[in-house]
Amino acid sequence: MNKKVLVTGGAGYIGSHVVRQLSEAGYDIVVYDNCSTGSPTAVLHGELIIADLADTDRLYQVFSKHQFSAVLHFAASLIVPESVIYPLDYYANNTRNTLNLLRCCSVMGVNQIIFSSTAAVYGQPTENPVTESAATLPINPYGRSKLVSEWLISDYGKTSQLRYVILRYFNVAGADSTGKLGQMSQASHLIQAACDAALKRKPGVRIFGTDFPTLDGTGIRDYIHVEDLAAAHLDALRYLEKNQESQILNCGYGQGYSVRQVIERVKAISGVDFPVLETDRRAGDPACVTANADKIREILGWEPKYNDLDQIVYTTLNWEMQRESTLRVA
Repeated sequence: MNKKVLVTGGAGYIGSHVVRQLSEAGYDIVVYDNCSTGSPTAVLHGELIIADLADTDRLYQVFSKHQFSAVLHFAASLIVPESVIYPLDYYANNTRNTLNLLRCCSVMGVNQIIFSSTAAVYGQPTENPVTESAATLPINPYGRSKLVSEWLISDYGKTSQLRYVILRYFNVAGADSTGKLGQMSQASHLIQAACDAALKRKPGVRIFGTDFPTLDGTGIRDYIHVEDLAAAHLDALRYLEKNQESQILNCGYGQGYSVRQVIERVKAISGVDFPVLETDRRAGDPACVTANADKIREILGWEPKYNDLDQIVYTTLNWEMQRESTLRVA
């Protein structure tokens, strides 16, 4: 069996963890990433090609050189408030570039794809935990750009041999337990921001909105450890290799934590009582989103190993402390 795969965005946070697990499972990997937010140092395995999906000539050259059995597509812009300010950039990078990739797969005969989607496609769910059959009503350009990408994949799959697994991520956090990989960019993730505050990199952490219709007034999210999410991609790839039918699957634990709860756990684990500033809601933020993950467990046999908020916080803090030490030495 051909086990050579293309991983777009493989130098990024989630992609790099998947690349490591793919290599450990015996796959031959080519990473395609423009490294605008990812880092070449995060690619611990395989061949790295620094290029953009908008460069279709380069993309076709890579497909022509390699005989890929599947594509894992992570490359995207993903900051919700930024998408509200720059919607065209998000549609270009997320939606148009997915179309470019699908056209290339079509021409080159690659018929398996795993797509990195998001719970943002649900918008503000009327019921939680949310199932895959819930209405998709995204409330920001990021979510809409991802939903249109899902439609592209689904519509193409109906008229071709393409089979796909679309994974709708909930809030990804944590780091590789060995300390080799973690979040490199300064993203807007709450747990990373709180760890930054605990390490005195920032004066404190902000709570965006305290008037949501939740128990403590702050937003509730379903946090999934990046290692469990990465494992879901390998499960999805093995599933497609068995010629199974296409699927759309949630990736979360089904357990929600409020912003205040997360901040308190970071304070407790770090032993640092950093300042917390309460401010207005951000545009495009829903009150509560948690996953019903029954389907992914049933269909892929996915068994998460890190379903614990303290473990997520601990691995993030460990990674950030190690990265701080590395930066000081450099």
